[in-house]
Amino acid sequence: MLDIKALRADPEQIAQALAIKGYVLDTQQFTEIEEKRKRLQSETETLQNERNVKSKSIGQAKAKGEDIQPLLALVGDLGERLDKAKAEFSLVQEEQQTLLMSIPNLPHASVPAGRDESDNIELHKWGVPKEFDFTPLDHVDMTASGGLDFETAAKISGARYVVMRGNLARLQRALTQFMLDHHTQVNGYQEVYVPFIVNADSMRGTGQLPKAAEDMFRINGETETYLIPTAEVPVTNIYRGEILNEADLPIRHVCHSPCFRSEAGSYGRDTRGMIRQHQFEKVEMVQLVHPDTSWDTLDTLTGHAEGILQALELPYRAVTLCGGDLSFTSAKTIDLEVWLPSQGQYREISSCSNFLDFQARRLQARFRNEAGDIELVHTLNGSGLAVGRTVVALLENFQTNNDYITIPDALRPYLGGVQQLSLND
Repeated sequence: MLDIKALRADPEQIAQALAIKGYVLDTQQFTEIEEKRKRLQSETETLQNERNVKSKSIGQAKAKGEDIQPLLALVGDLGERLDKAKAEFSLVQEEQQTLLMSIPNLPHASVPAGRDESDNIELHKWGVPKEFDFTPLDHVDMTASGGLDFETAAKISGARYVVMRGNLARLQRALTQFMLDHHTQVNGYQEVYVPFIVNADSMRGTGQLPKAAEDMFRINGETETYLIPTAEVPVTNIYRGEILNEADLPIRHVCHSPCFRSEAGSYGRDTRGMIRQHQFEKVEMVQLVHPDTSWDTLDTLTGHAEGILQALELPYRAVTLCGGDLSFTSAKTIDLEVWLPSQGQYREISSCSNFLDFQARRLQARFRNEAGDIELVHTLNGSGLAVGRTVVALLENFQTNNDYITIPDALRPYLGGVQQLSLND
């Protein structure tokens, strides 16, 4: 959520900044609500003060034994008017809060203008895509023998699910363990295990609600709960309503979880294979940091995700997302895109984002600084990595012409030391 003080100070400037995201801020609506709020607040405070003064006068007169009826007549309907003003003030506050919750985060000045992913800016590349002496297959054709079984998954659940069998299930498990070990032992993250079902307050806190409600799986029950779209939601919400000590920062957590997305906003995209599914797994990095360090932290966190790709010897590139491709909550995002031979292009495998204090203001996640003052933390997160897409990348980049894939050195200890893995077992 944006700082209301900044909006009040210069709504037109905020509107210009948000236009880079393709968001149109109705400054007239905000100004009208703000003027109404100020008027009702002033009216409520005036009536409250008037009641306090007259109540004091009545008390003093009563103590002196004087006739208080004339004073009571002056009070008249003051209480009723005050209650009405309070109710109206409460309603306009709710209206303003609803508007604030619908406004996206401001993009950082370094975010390039653009409408969609075609306007993202490449930062650098790592690795050289392999040249095959045969026509490389995509991951679906490679596993047609049943290692990745989309038909059975469709029978069980519907489209955009998969059943993994044998060595491919083993490969996904090995990748998950490798990523967790690397982030905890090399990068200094603390591993956490969290619920995979969260309440609406948690979804609002990290910004999935109300904006992205259609992309979430809501659970029908007595309370409003959701399957998590990413571990970012429960992990960041650990600190909702908390006041940390400055010495506790930075906080680094890593979490493996399933992720559930209806993908309503991506209808018809990537329907083949495992690129875009309703259920998938990620290893997620989350950091809560001092405001002075969040931009350096974005570079560091992105480097942690890159380290996984480099250890797995997967060619990739890093891109800065343009305004039109930036998420509702992000101030700046760097995507890592892995090379997929079958498509002849790079595809997203990690998004690393700095949210500044946008999530923290919604969450009221704060810290006490050295001077004893309370400040909002800055929050960041990134995929380290999306496990299913990493499986796809390994299958396609390390495929051979005999139904085996070569296993990169870093992953071999997690697969019993094997150098190649059969796709038929």
